[in-house]
Amino acid sequence: MKPRTSLLLCLSVGLATMLPAAAHHSFPAQYDINKPITLTGKVTKVEWTNPHIFIYVDIADDKGSVVNWAFEMGGPNALIRQGWKRDSLKPEDTVTIEGSLARDGTHLVNARTVAVDGHKLFAGSQGGEAPSAK
Repeated sequence: MKPRTSLLLCLSVGLATMLPAAAHHSFPAQYDINKPITLTGKVTKVEWTNPHIFIYVDIADDKGSVVNWAFEMGGPNALIRQGWKRDSLKPEDTVTIEGSLARDGTHLVNARTVAVDGHKLFAGSQGGEAPSAK
């Protein structure tokens, strides 16, 4: 292998391994555990991707205006171990989500639990406690 090819290969591998780490953040840096919130609304989109799953939910405010909120959950592997499946949530499902608000005041929540169809699932939140093993 030519030295230039080897260098490009090493740089590519190094960059690829750094990107997931750069996307990760600490819970207390982005969310406030002292600002719990419970919201109910209809799912509009589910992004089942690494490093975290995001669900988007239309929530009506006190005045009847609808705002689309983003809910950050755990990673796919962690949620699969908790019993989640890719089709556990679908657009138009009505959900009730408990979590912690973002520090910056945006419509972003770190989800702790998600209730849908009478089932309450742990959302893999870094700021919440996982349910005890049964």
